[in-house]
This record gives sequence, C-alpha cells and structure tokens, in this order.
Amino acid sequence: MPELPEVETTRRGVEPWLHNQVIRDVIVREPRLRWPVPPHLADTLRDLPVRAVDRRAKYLLLHFDTGCLLIHLGMSGSLRVVAPDTPAGKHDHIDFVLDERLLRYRDPRRFGAVLWHIGPLEFHPLLKDLGPEPLDPAFDAAALFAATRGKRAAIKLVLMNNHTVVGVGNIYANEALFGAGIHPAREAGALSRGECDRLVQTIKDTLSRAIAAGGSTLRDFVDAEGKPGYFQQTYQVYDRAGLPCPRCATSICHIRQGQRSSYYCPQCQPC
Repeated sequence: MPELPEVETTRRGVEPWLHNQVIRDVIVREPRLRWPVPPHLADTLRDLPVRAVDRRAKYLLLHFDTGCLLIHLGMSGSLRVVAPDTPAGKHDHIDFVLDERLLRYRDPRRFGAVLWHIGPLEFHPLLKDLGPEPLDPAFDAAALFAATRGKRAAIKLVLMNNHTVVGVGNIYANEALFGAGIHPAREAGALSRGECDRLVQTIKDTLSRAIAAGGSTLRDFVDAEGKPGYFQQTYQVYDRAGLPCPRCATSICHIRQGQRSSYYCPQCQPC
C-alpha cells in the first residue's frame, strides 16, 4: 500500500503539471472504486483551474474554486502524468485531461477513491478525526507523550493509528522504532518522555529520507513519471527477518502485530 512518503512523492510529481492548469475533461472508464466516483464529475470539473495540490495523511487534495477533489491511491494505485496519446491499460480507470497531458489514475485493486467535496475540509468524514501530520512541528515529543499516556497497546500499533499521528504506516513504523531502539511490542504508555522524543525524531527522519528517495516500491508503486521508489534499498529491519542487524549483526526477528508484520533487533530493541 502506498504510505505517506509515496503519496507525498506523487503530490510533488503532479503539482508542477496541475497548479493553475485547467481540467478540460474527465474520462471515467470504471467508477466502481472503494466508493463510487461521482457520476457528474466531468461536468463538475470541466474548464476549472486547479488552484493547489495538497496532501492530508494519505489523501491527495486538488483544490478548485468551487470545491476539492480527494484522491486516495488505495492498496496499489498510482497517479501519473502521461502524454495524451498514451493508450489506457486495463486498470487505468480515470483520465483528467489537461491542455498538454493526461493525469491518469490507475488502481488495479480498486480500493482507492476519487471524491468531490464542497465546504471546509476539516468537516469531511474521512479527514475530521485525523491526528497531526508527522512532519509538522505540532507533532513533537510532548504530543506523542500525551497521546500514549494510559495506553496499554503496543507502541507500533499506536503509531499506526491515524488518531495518534497520520501516515506512519507499517514499513516506516518498523524502521522508526529500530532507529529509536524501541521494541515494537513495548506498551505505549510505558514510554518515557525521552523515548518519545527519540521516537518522534526518528519518525521525522525516516519519513524525510523516504520522501527524498521517492518512497518505497515493493510491488506496484510508481511516481508521477512512472518511476519506482528506492527507499527499500536502505531498509534496516523491514522484511529482513533472519538477516544480520546493521548495527550489531544479531539476527532480525519477525512477529505479527494486528495482522501486520513487525521486524526488530532483539539486541538493539530490548522488550
């Protein structure tokens, strides 16, 4: 699944092609996504300029004078800028027609979404209960320390809860916890203020490095130009069970948490 670095990489890739550009038409080949594509989307967007391209959590936000288009890439989606004569593939469900390019939404599993919203975004049901952005100054040691007090759940599961902080998906939670020297099964409420400070810093560093590397490509993800990400080449623990820890050479361990895989070094991340 595209996580925050992949979505931010996509945003940065499409923004130069979209900012103040006019949507000339919208071609919907398959409206049956996670939620149905609005039936009159072409009529709604035709001849409107894109005023801004933002991101909130894993949602891309295309702002227009009359509303906002929310795009989610689902489990395996991508948003690419292609030439107008590029043939559409089986899973290329939506084209946004620009003057010189197409913005093409591809989603093999159809778990993503393309939704139209009018009004303040903070009241949208998909956005209103989200926690802070991990790269914003508001997400700091004090915020994480307060959010974890009294919680007996494992810290990795708490980090992946969008009410605590958005966009810290499975891959990057594993990597950040390793960087902070914290076992993924540690009780969240047992973390000290110092550990919270260390963990916040490693989350920010991990996500920043992943964005700089264009995200991770494990299966389907490509950026706006169709290129894969390269952060997976620098994983410290994720998907490295049985391999030596890059710090101490102890074998990386694997456990299941909340139906997701967790990886850690038992020497560097004591329970």
